[in-house]
Amino acid sequence: MPVVRTATEADLDAILALAAAVGPGMTTLKPDAAALAARLALAAASFAGTVAPGEADYLFVLEDPVRGGVGGVAAIKGAVGLHEPFYNYRIATSVHASPNAKLVNRVQSLHLSHDLSGASELCSLYLHPDWRTGINGRLLSKSRLLFVAQFPELFAPKLFAEMRGFQDEAGRSPFWDSVGRPFFRMDFHEADDLCGQGDRLFIEQLVPRLPLYTHLLGEAARAAIGTTHPATVPARRMLEQEGLHFDGYIDIFDGGPVLQANVRDMRALRDSRVLLAVDGPVRPAAPALVATTGRQDFRAIVAPGDPLAAGVALDHADMAALRCRPGDALRVLALSA
Repeated sequence: MPVVRTATEADLDAILALAAAVGPGMTTLKPDAAALAARLALAAASFAGTVAPGEADYLFVLEDPVRGGVGGVAAIKGAVGLHEPFYNYRIATSVHASPNAKLVNRVQSLHLSHDLSGASELCSLYLHPDWRTGINGRLLSKSRLLFVAQFPELFAPKLFAEMRGFQDEAGRSPFWDSVGRPFFRMDFHEADDLCGQGDRLFIEQLVPRLPLYTHLLGEAARAAIGTTHPATVPARRMLEQEGLHFDGYIDIFDGGPVLQANVRDMRALRDSRVLLAVDGPVRPAAPALVATTGRQDFRAIVAPGDPLAAGVALDHADMAALRCRPGDALRVLALSA
């Protein structure tokens, strides 16, 4: 019975191993033991409500008590860019026409932007390849949204997620090679590591402020704009099913798309319901996300359930996984849109 739960400081070694397996391109999950230990301490304070909502970092893990171990991690940051701007490129298109020459050109340009500063971020989603079976991926990704639905007051009105951008088989980013390297004079992985350590000031210091016309880039770099890394395509699809969408913002390093949504418009807030737990018998029903409603010991599983029913019937294994009792309040959402 896989379960998503709040991460604790005892999960450090497991999360460190997951971070080491991620590979390049995920800025928010680096294999740095000290940084991860500090992050877990912040997560504990965030779930306890002892830090300001904008400073919070809610970290979750996917655990299987039967097979043992932790196979995935995911997070929500309360807000980004509060202490320094959070940069992206915004894609714009302008039309240039010459009536005399009878020519019309549509020109795409990239504009340095920190429009998403202050928004909440879905981040650090990683599921180990050995765990990519059944409902594990959907449970890990979507359960975070039930936490948002239960505690919307903890988050900004806008929520976003940066998708990992395209890299070739050698791990090179064609977007970075054309756009970043000429100004930063460092490899993609070096810049990515600097951001992972929390240093974003160098972006402001080194990136030109003028628009960057994509016609001047190489073909490979242009093709990478807004393109998702193949390994991240399933994660993007799941988020789009939940109401996030691409609105013309891309990652400043690898050109990957940024998905965003107004929190109030997301499926988890619109369609989830709070029902009371019922101790069996479990009747046939479509799979649903079922989550506890507590903040410090948030837990979520997939079980048969109908958000429109009077209650949610659970067997003893489900009750144990959620650590709940009959009569406890649970938030329920159909697993698929």
